[in-house]
Amino acid sequence: MNPRSSSARYDFTERVAVVTGAAGGIGRAICDAFSKNGASAVNWDRIAGDMDTPDAPVHFPVDVTDPASIEAALAATIHEYGRIDYLVNNAGFAGSTQPLDECDPEEWQRVIEVNLLGTYHICRIVLPAMRRAQSGRIVNIASLAGKEGTANASAYSAAKAGVIAMTKSLGKELAQTGILVNGIAPAAVETPLLKQMAASHVQTMIDKSPMGRLGTTQEVAALALWLCSDSCTFNTGATFDLSGGRATY
Repeated sequence: MNPRSSSARYDFTERVAVVTGAAGGIGRAICDAFSKNGASAVNWDRIAGDMDTPDAPVHFPVDVTDPASIEAALAATIHEYGRIDYLVNNAGFAGSTQPLDECDPEEWQRVIEVNLLGTYHICRIVLPAMRRAQSGRIVNIASLAGKEGTANASAYSAAKAGVIAMTKSLGKELAQTGILVNGIAPAAVETPLLKQMAASHVQTMIDKSPMGRLGTTQEVAALALWLCSDSCTFNTGATFDLSGGRATY
């Protein structure tokens, strides 16, 4: 580590962070960042991912489209740790990149179910525990596609737009409860999710960035941790761009 680094460090000792879709990619980076800053990090995903590393997060199997599996994971997490302080809704499915009228209707619906309804179900089931504690942070991983609308990604754009609107709504609902709700809207980030997209589609997203590059999972994690930290006190219902200058609104 650079001894002159000014990267933020937090003390999340005795705090519990649940991250959905944390088998790899952005979710795993967020779990790792929480662990490095003292939190107990929990991966709610269908699969565990790489568990060979010493700091691998605890895994409870979850399909975000299956409320029963979410309820089981919540019960297991509360039994193990007694609380959930931070919830990061990261689980996602991009689907194919093709014109709307050529999309498979079943896949289109699946993208909505995972990205939008999955976020809804997770929030709905976890919120009562946070309400009882009168404290908590929820961070929803949206996408710049939800703000701009990405050509040939109508389902993903629609789902992420819904996540942004739900973040605004829920932030207002919970503004006086001690629970803050915010979102992150990354541009293209270098993750396995991009492999679901055509190479030309990914290059188009890179070309739109004034910085001319993909984001990194560590950059998403750094923003997620700030939103969960005690440094964030007067932000709720907001969605923060992480786009290399592509979006400024």
